[in-house]
Amino acid sequence: MYRFPSKLKWASGRPIRCVNLRFPPRGSSNPGILSPKQVGWVEARQYSSSGSSSSGVKSVERLVWGSCLALLAGLYIAEKGLISSTTVSKSTADKPVVFASNYGSPEEVQLAIRELRSAFPGEHRVETADEVVKTHGSSENSYHPSSPHAVVVRVLSTEDVVKVVNISRKYRVPVTAYSGATSLEGHFAGHPAGSICLDMGGMDKILEIHENDGDLVCQSGARWEDINETLKDKGIPLFFPLDPGPGATIGGMVGTGCSGTNAVRYGTAKAEWFLNLTVVLPSGEVIKTRRRARKSAAGFDTTKLFIGAEGTLGIVTEATLRLAPVIPTKVAMAQFPNVGNAVSAVQEILNSPFGPHLQCIELLDDHMMKAINNGGMVEHTYPVKDTLFFKIQGSPDAIKQTADLVKAIVKRHGSSQFEFARTEAEADTLWENRKFALHSTIASVPGARCWTTDVCVPVSRLPELVYETKKDLAEHGLSGTIVGHVGDGNFHALILFQNEDEIPAVSDAVHRMVHRAIALDGTCTGEHGVGVGKKEYLVDELGEGTVELMRKVKQTMDPLNLMNPGKLYPDQTVRSRAISK
Repeated sequence: MYRFPSKLKWASGRPIRCVNLRFPPRGSSNPGILSPKQVGWVEARQYSSSGSSSSGVKSVERLVWGSCLALLAGLYIAEKGLISSTTVSKSTADKPVVFASNYGSPEEVQLAIRELRSAFPGEHRVETADEVVKTHGSSENSYHPSSPHAVVVRVLSTEDVVKVVNISRKYRVPVTAYSGATSLEGHFAGHPAGSICLDMGGMDKILEIHENDGDLVCQSGARWEDINETLKDKGIPLFFPLDPGPGATIGGMVGTGCSGTNAVRYGTAKAEWFLNLTVVLPSGEVIKTRRRARKSAAGFDTTKLFIGAEGTLGIVTEATLRLAPVIPTKVAMAQFPNVGNAVSAVQEILNSPFGPHLQCIELLDDHMMKAINNGGMVEHTYPVKDTLFFKIQGSPDAIKQTADLVKAIVKRHGSSQFEFARTEAEADTLWENRKFALHSTIASVPGARCWTTDVCVPVSRLPELVYETKKDLAEHGLSGTIVGHVGDGNFHALILFQNEDEIPAVSDAVHRMVHRAIALDGTCTGEHGVGVGKKEYLVDELGEGTVELMRKVKQTMDPLNLMNPGKLYPDQTVRSRAISK
């Protein structure tokens, strides 16, 4: 028997003096479970003062009575332990996200292609030729699993992308963006079920330049080098400082959360260099993540939601880029007996008052210097030693003072020489060879192929990681070079091999290097991104909880799992390989 509190009042002001309720009803043969009929069997009496009520008040009273009865029924069920709210919420929270994989049949893929041809009737706008769909779904510099796309669509505007996304959703055909094709971890590989490749290469326009505000708006297919060349040609003393590999486009740079040689001074894509993005969501809706102001405290930062998402949450079609002033620079070189001495010098330089004048600090190991010499791309050869290249920026006086400090510090750390590039042309060539490290490495061994990967650790742990990696490669009979953004603790291993039979050994070496970096409190990738190649390491690096949160965001935004499926998020049925001892 439950007794309702007696001091409550109706909406009309009349007191509710007493309500007695009995659950289950007298004579029930099963006191532990209420049937649907029994829920309504309530013995209750109302004692009230005399007087009549309007029909409106009676309706309110009946509503209150119904609410009370529902509440008491819930109390009874909870008291008897028939339903545990804790158990329900816990089981729901613990249930892992499982991505949808019910993609369109081959017939539906063909229907989608037919509709795409109707929507984009121009020549070469929609292509299904074997060579085209294959090259758009794989890279000769990536050795991860890949599949050709079913169709390639060349889009020119945000409206074009919306059309493709809507057709993708209608027929449940996955869609993957493609532009610079410089990524190395299988980011733009096709899906085995048949996928639509969005070729963004035609969306390469600079739409607006706001010199006084220090920003510009461009389409996502624009290349960062072309943007900086355009600003230079127009006499605008500004540049976009993110500088990944040659040919990289803005959309890909957003997707992978890129950086480059300038990161020690200007940071990465996850800084404030992307002020605003225009994104086509999986629903076909177009959003802008914020306005053009330099900073905003309005809500959480949806721009960063898409930076590093690798095209799995939406298709970026336009971006507002923050620009930096062009500052005069000088290039210098110092050589060391080993990587440990070089990194120690860098730490002291960056922690000095002149640290902010260092725009870039690049490490090229002795093998890389030998590759540059043998690659035939330089005017004169360099000593084969572990080498640092500096780019010092500032006024002439600031450059001189910084150079004097750097020279003194590297000498204390065992540098055999420190010298500036003799001419501007030499400086440009020197830096260009760093940017084309991959090509120099491949050219150094005729007929060789190259697996390129990157990791990043706290700067103080970099010498240990480089040393152990070089030792590991030597012990397993593998050759390669190492180049790094030493000011950030980020380095790239370029591992050479001659034939397909060596790929498993190279893959295992990469695996050991990644786990070595994570064990040093680092990351499986400093700037290349995850794609297919690094997704197995995310749980080891981030933890189950963080990865599951990423999956929940993905499932919420893309419930059909159509946006670049198979990338970034670890496979739920495959665990990372055990660390090789």
